Amino acid sequence: MYQAGLVLEGGGMKGVYTAGVLDFFLDKNIMLSSVYGVSAGACHMCSYLSRQRGRARDVSVDYLDDKMYCSFRSLLLTGDLFNVDIAYDLIPNYLAPFDHEAYRQYQGKAYSVVTNIVTGLPEYLRVRDLKKDMDMIRASASLPLMARNVEINGKLYLDGGISDSIPIAKSILDGNRKNVVVLTKEEGYVRKPTDKTSLALIKARYAKYPKIYELMANRHNAYNETLDYLYRQVDAGAAYVIRPKHPSKVGRIEKNRENLLELYQEGYDEAAEHYESLMEYLGKEEN
Repeated sequence: MYQAGLVLEGGGMKGVYTAGVLDFFLDKNIMLSSVYGVSAGACHMCSYLSRQRGRARDVSVDYLDDKMYCSFRSLLLTGDLFNVDIAYDLIPNYLAPFDHEAYRQYQGKAYSVVTNIVTGLPEYLRVRDLKKDMDMIRASASLPLMARNVEINGKLYLDGGISDSIPIAKSILDGNRKNVVVLTKEEGYVRKPTDKTSLALIKARYAKYPKIYELMANRHNAYNETLDYLYRQVDAGAAYVIRPKHPSKVGRIEKNRENLLELYQEGYDEAAEHYESLMEYLGKEEN
């Protein structure tokens, strides 16, 4: 195991790129000692740490035709775009179950990044057991307006990307002197402000939780500043970045199987291109 942090950005269905990168890591037995997953990154982190090659890819494409899995019908009927019963119970426990024993054998630390909707601050919840802690993964992937608030230990949470889209600073603060960061946004990407209609809806929906509106109104600035910080860490040798070279056809909510598989393969192939330089960066393997 390499003594380094692994930071996984979210991005909705674009996260299938990350699934490709992580499957390459599994093929090469590249395991890092700390993993920080945000939103879709948190979901794919689970398959990686349970060492189930191909699972994250298959879950991303196998249920596209289910009208209640990911749809506005589910949003209207349940309050969640991704149906909670299907995404966080039926699939992980029955249709494509996790290898819980393999996950327990992971000797590092895994964190799901969430946003406390009262304080507006990110929290980094330690995921020790995929059955007991699945709500931590769900919370990290619960977008404003697209999902219900998730309660954990009396606190309410939403998507971790609202407050910390790329938790490189947290990983460094935790003592990781080297970090591998997998982004889902292509080279040259600059986040634009949230549109006014969405902001108005968020302000009304979360009137009791004004921090959510504040975060979303400033999200583009926070994200772009984090990218600047990230690349300063790259220059300093504290971070190594893998990200798409070009914009993809995949949207945050994607129903085209071919587009998803193409982006997955792109992630796998680009990770392979990085292999030699990544190994040089990580240096000697440590147990």
